[in-house]
Amino acid sequence: MVDPEVHERITARRAELDELEEQLVKQLSEVRAERDELAVAVRVWQRMSEQLADERATAGSPVVQVAGRAVRLVPDRASGVAEPALPTDYQRILAAVRQAGGPVTTRAVGEALGLDTGVRGKLEPLRGKLTKLADRGWLHKRGDGKFTVGP
Repeated sequence: MVDPEVHERITARRAELDELEEQLVKQLSEVRAERDELAVAVRVWQRMSEQLADERATAGSPVVQVAGRAVRLVPDRASGVAEPALPTDYQRILAAVRQAGGPVTTRAVGEALGLDTGVRGKLEPLRGKLTKLADRGWLHKRGDGKFTVGP
């Protein structure tokens, strides 16, 4: 016959082990789910990397998906990359700066493009595009904030 105190200890220990087993099963399930999510993330990343590599290899400004919309990227100016590689609105901006023949302000470019230059908020997106063209080597941004055609 088993001593009642020993029997209670065995029963208590069995309950502790059952609880621990439940916790471990739950943790294992969570670990497996996270591993599955990581595997999916890796496949998506690989697919996107391949897509971007294919798009960069094609001529012209590559198109990528951002928040479900097709967005054209502005390429860096380099040998073998011509103006037609730029999106149309950037080509128009570049032509307006070139037509000015010298340092030009954002407002002057906006006027040449037919934008409402009386509202500052209308010029900020244009200033961003001019700056992007300067950052990519298509234009030169001077210290006074004016833009000229890059070398």
